[in-house]
Amino acid sequence: MSFLSIGVKRIMKRRASLVGIVLLILGGADVMGSEPGYDRVTGRAFASRSEVIAAHGMVATSQPLVTQIALDILKAGGSAVDAAIAANAALGLMEPTGSGIGGDLFAIVWDADKQELTGLNASGRAPALMTHEYFREHGIDSVPPYGPLPVSVPGAVDGWFELHGRYGRLSMAEILAPAIRYAREGFPVSETIAYYFSTSAGPRADYPGFAETFMPDGEMPRKGELFRNPRLAETYEIIANDGRDAFYKGDIAKRIDAYMTEQGGLLRYADLAAHRSEWVTPVTTNYRGWDVYELPPNGQGIAALQILNILEGFDIAAMGFGSAEYVHTFVEAKKLVFEDRARFYADMDFVDVPVDRLISKAYADERRQLISQDRAATAYSAGNAILDDGDTIYLTVADRDGNMVSLIQSNYRGMGSGMTPGGLGFVLQDRAELFSLEERHANVVEPGKRPFHTIIPAFVMQDGKPLMSFGVMGGAMQPQGHAQIIINMVDFGMNLQEAGDAARIRHGGSSQPTGQVMTDGGVVHLERGFGSEIRAQLEAMGHTLGESDGGFGGYQAILWDEKEGVYYGASEVRKDGQAAGY
Repeated sequence: MSFLSIGVKRIMKRRASLVGIVLLILGGADVMGSEPGYDRVTGRAFASRSEVIAAHGMVATSQPLVTQIALDILKAGGSAVDAAIAANAALGLMEPTGSGIGGDLFAIVWDADKQELTGLNASGRAPALMTHEYFREHGIDSVPPYGPLPVSVPGAVDGWFELHGRYGRLSMAEILAPAIRYAREGFPVSETIAYYFSTSAGPRADYPGFAETFMPDGEMPRKGELFRNPRLAETYEIIANDGRDAFYKGDIAKRIDAYMTEQGGLLRYADLAAHRSEWVTPVTTNYRGWDVYELPPNGQGIAALQILNILEGFDIAAMGFGSAEYVHTFVEAKKLVFEDRARFYADMDFVDVPVDRLISKAYADERRQLISQDRAATAYSAGNAILDDGDTIYLTVADRDGNMVSLIQSNYRGMGSGMTPGGLGFVLQDRAELFSLEERHANVVEPGKRPFHTIIPAFVMQDGKPLMSFGVMGGAMQPQGHAQIIINMVDFGMNLQEAGDAARIRHGGSSQPTGQVMTDGGVVHLERGFGSEIRAQLEAMGHTLGESDGGFGGYQAILWDEKEGVYYGASEVRKDGQAAGY
C-alpha cells in the first residue's frame, strides 16, 4: 500500500483519534482550544505550508539560498550527491553555527541504478595523543567542551570525496564554486542564524583566529548584514583544485598541526594523514509496514529503531496525538532506549555492540513490559543486550534519476571547539567531548577511536523501494524526532509537512554515554501545541515538565511517490528551512 493511500485511510478511519493533533505555528494555542491549524470537521491538521511537489528533482535544506544552490547543481546535470556536497559546503559558510569542514559527516544514499541503499560513516577519530592516561595525569575528570582538548579529526571533507568518488558527475571545482563565490562576495545573514551567531562567541572569541574570521568588526554577524569569509573561500579553492589530500596531507593539514601544537592541543598532522571514512550497511526495523533505516554505532541512530520497536506494541493511533497517554508512553520508551544508548553505543571497531539484539522485536517485547501505563519511572537500567547539547545541519536531495541522499553534518556545540586554525576560515569540532573517561565504559576515550556521535541521517523503504529520505537535527533530540516523524505519518496520518510541523516532545536528562546517570526521571519538554490539561495529567503521573526552550530540532524530508513519478518535499518551520524542486 502506498504512503498516500495509508494517509487517506488512516485519516478517515481514525478521525476521532486525531482530535489532539496540533501544529507548532508561531504563537499556537492549547490543543483543545480553537487554535489555528486544526479543522474540527475533517480531523486534519493544517501544515504551516503545503508540501512541495516536483517531478525532476527535490532539495530540502535549512537555508533558502543553499536550497537554490543545490537546485542549480541538479539543473546543471549534477547528481543528488553533487548537489548535497554543494549544499553542505554553502552551509559551512552560511550556517557555521552548526556545520563546517572542521566537523564530521554521515550519509545514507539510495543508488537508483544499482537499487542499493548504502551508508557512509565519515566521522573522525581521537588523535594518537588522546589517551585516558593524558586526562588522568592532568587531573581532568571530563573532556572539556571548548578549546584544544576536545578536537577530534574532522571527517567531512573525506566524506565529500568518498561520496563524490562513487556518485559524483560534476567536478569538485563546479560543485564548490557557488560556496566560494558567496564566501568572497558575502551573503545576507538571516534572523535565525544571526541569533545563533549572537550566542556562539562566548569563550570561543578568545581563541586565536575565531574573532578574526567571524567577528571582523568586533561583533558577530547581525541580521541582514553581508557576511564574507574570504579565508574559507581560499580553503575551498585549494580543496577544489588539489583534492582531499590537500586537506589531510597537504598545506591545510600542516597549518592545522601547527595551530593545534601552539594551542596545546592533541591533534597532529599524522592523525589527519591517517584518516579514512567507512562505508557501512544501514540497519533497519519494520514499523507497521515501513522499513526505517539508520546507521549503526558509533552514532545513535539505532535508538530511533529501538523506540519504534517498543511503541509498536501499543495502539498509538487510538491514544490520539494530543493525549497524555501518548506523551507518557513515548517518553517512557525513550527513557528505556537511552539507558541502552548510554551503556552500549560506541565505536564498533573497539567494542562489540549487540546491534542485532538491541533492534530486535524480541528485545523490544522484553523492555516494553517495564513501562507503567500510569506512572513515570525515575530510573531504568540498561537491558541485558550482550547528548543533549549541540547543533547541526541536515539536508536531503533527490535527482531526476531517482537517486536520493540523506546527509547530516556538524561541528558539535554549534560552532565547535572555537579552535580556528591558520587563517583557514573554519572552526574545528569538539566531538571528543562525548568520550567517557570511565575506564570500563564502552565509550571510553582511546587513540584512534571514534567518539559516540549524535548526528544521524534516516531513510525509509517500503516493499523494497525507496519511500523517504529525512532527518531531524539537534543533539539527543534526533532519535526522538525521527521516531515522532514516523509515528506522525504512520499512526496519525499526517502528510510530509504536517509531520514536521506537529508539536514535538523532547525528554532530557537520561543517562549519557559520557557516564552521567539518570536518577530523577529527567525532564519532559513539550511545545505549546500540548495543552494545559495534558500537562497537568503528565505531572500527576510523576513527570517533571520543563519550559518549551526551542531545542526541538530541525526537519527536512523528501518523499518519492512512485505511482505519480513525483517527489514531495518538506522543511522545518522552526528554522529557515526551504524545500524546492523543479
